[in-house]
Amino acid sequence: MNGLSKDELRLLMEKGKAPCLSIYMPTYKAGAEVQQNAIRLKNLLKEAEDRLVVGGRRAADVEKLLEPVQALVKNNPFWRQQSAGLAFFLCPDFFRYYRLPESVLPSVVLAERFHIKPLLPLFNTEGRFYVLVLSQKDVRLLECSRYSVRETRPEGVPRNIDEVLKYDVYEKQLRIRPGVSGATGQKGSSSWTDYGKENILRYLQQVDKGLKPCLKEERAPLVFAGVDYIFAMYREANSWPHLLEASINGNPDLMAAEDLQALAWPVVEPWFRKEQEEAGVRYQQSIGTGLASNNLEEIMPAAHHGRVGYLFVEVGQEKWGTFNSQTNKAVLHAGAKTGDEDLIDLAAVQTLGGGGKVYAINREKMPDKESVAALFRY
Repeated sequence: MNGLSKDELRLLMEKGKAPCLSIYMPTYKAGAEVQQNAIRLKNLLKEAEDRLVVGGRRAADVEKLLEPVQALVKNNPFWRQQSAGLAFFLCPDFFRYYRLPESVLPSVVLAERFHIKPLLPLFNTEGRFYVLVLSQKDVRLLECSRYSVRETRPEGVPRNIDEVLKYDVYEKQLRIRPGVSGATGQKGSSSWTDYGKENILRYLQQVDKGLKPCLKEERAPLVFAGVDYIFAMYREANSWPHLLEASINGNPDLMAAEDLQALAWPVVEPWFRKEQEEAGVRYQQSIGTGLASNNLEEIMPAAHHGRVGYLFVEVGQEKWGTFNSQTNKAVLHAGAKTGDEDLIDLAAVQTLGGGGKVYAINREKMPDKESVAALFRY
């Protein structure tokens, strides 16, 4: 199993050799209902098998394609480690599955490419953000998303305050303060006040300088985790334009990366929400100017050519039809016909592939209560 990330989403968008099979299912995490998980997957696999056979696939080929997922049905340890949902993606020579942090509707989609739209709500406020975890003893940088965290100690960033001070002023103080810890700061009960404001500021300036090459994304927000009065000083030393005003207060030395990421999320979520809200306002202002549309037949060619900057799609809504990239023409049908695909899903894939952003939201939050809405770049 791979962690669901934007890179994995991009892989699903790019990978695919027909037949591409996408299977979604909600899962129970605890209680007697857990036993229903394997039964539900078994039923979905039977549905997938029937569709493949009706579509003309040889029974032996179908069995080989489904084998990786079939092996999980009776895998008891697998079912003891569930979240709120599961997603499986299979095509010849490719298999991925993901545990999902939110529930999904059960579905089986057989198409020329993978069906990713049920994953998109997980990325509505998805974006990279950083947590600077700082004490006098240690400096950590957490690279986070809504559902993941990676801890690093970047090269060029001092490991602790003593590395910056090179044991000079503080070591002299220690010689006359037997109750204070040794120069490494790793033992005893030394506190920030033992260092003096000038030395602390020097330390924080070195941290800020070392972080610059590490904060790769131009607009990625940074959350500070440490005691409040040091945060006030760090704001003075900081040169990163997206350091957030709120912080995680307290001594972070004993806190795991996952706990810090969880505490940071409520701090950064409004930052990501703001972009979505601003895009909605711009959409409303652009209706009637040619720079916005809720007509899928207009949106499809724009998405194909990378003109969609922001796309809003209604969760759970499907629009079946075809898109001809040669003629730039989309044709919608009342129901799914042979050779059709969900054009909302296709528009989302092509918007993401063109560097645009997609927000999958409920109808009441759609900019004009239609199932799809696009804000064009030009």
